[in-house]
Amino acid sequence: MTLNHLKTLGIDIGGTNIDLGLVAAGQLLEKKSFEVDNFKDRQELLDQLITTIGSFDLKGVRGIGLGVPGIIDPDKGFIHDLQNLPMWYKLPLAEILNKEFSLPVKLNNDAGCYALGHAHYGQGRLYKNFVALTLGTGLGLGIIINGTLYSGMMAGAGEIGMLPYEAGIVEDYAASAFFVRHYGQSAKALYDQARQNSEMAVEAFNHYGLHLGNAIKIVMSMYAPEAIIIGGSIAKAYPFFWQSMKKAISNFEYTQQLDNTVVVAAQHQDMGVMGAAALIAP
Repeated sequence: MTLNHLKTLGIDIGGTNIDLGLVAAGQLLEKKSFEVDNFKDRQELLDQLITTIGSFDLKGVRGIGLGVPGIIDPDKGFIHDLQNLPMWYKLPLAEILNKEFSLPVKLNNDAGCYALGHAHYGQGRLYKNFVALTLGTGLGLGIIINGTLYSGMMAGAGEIGMLPYEAGIVEDYAASAFFVRHYGQSAKALYDQARQNSEMAVEAFNHYGLHLGNAIKIVMSMYAPEAIIIGGSIAKAYPFFWQSMKKAISNFEYTQQLDNTVVVAAQHQDMGVMGAAALIAP
């Protein structure tokens, strides 16, 4: 049987972009993306998603898997709450897409899908128990236990970004809002400046790394994973924050656990899309 008869459509819904891709036999065959910020209306964004899905050749596609950044009902494919995409509050997304395309549709948390992608296709294949941190508009955490995605009730497991921390919550300091609040610029703008040896931008990522390291210590205390894989848009700046991140982690109380925990930047792109596709079939 050819790859064309084994395709799955994976969709990674982010607070900034929506990425879509056809996946078969562990390969990303085709990818398309569009920016969420261009749409302020609930129906307009939904229409764009449907249009983009329809632009793929769906012949032979087994189903559609979606990674969603919020609280959902995976069994019903219903979105309850998206903190970074509030226009899709209370949205029966699976039902809508199933009626539109007559294909099975499954939803799960976007960070969970990112971890699932690594479990099947990326660095996670080396470990039975690991987590994946996604650094971007929000802070996501996907959890793999004994090779299986753990989602929890309403796919809400791993929402460490909501935990109280300093003057707010962890996400305030370990996601994109940190850079805007403290440095008045986006993480991307500061990353571009850091690559040009801007002292201010380099210091911004040093500062960020300390907070991220503290978040990682929370993850280590809660899950004791074999590995922590760091991805997402901000992870592109990993060379600029890894030293301060490691410094913050170095005083973790349980030194034997620390010595045996691998913390790495993701090497593979598009794991969110591929993990979403794996909801249908790996």
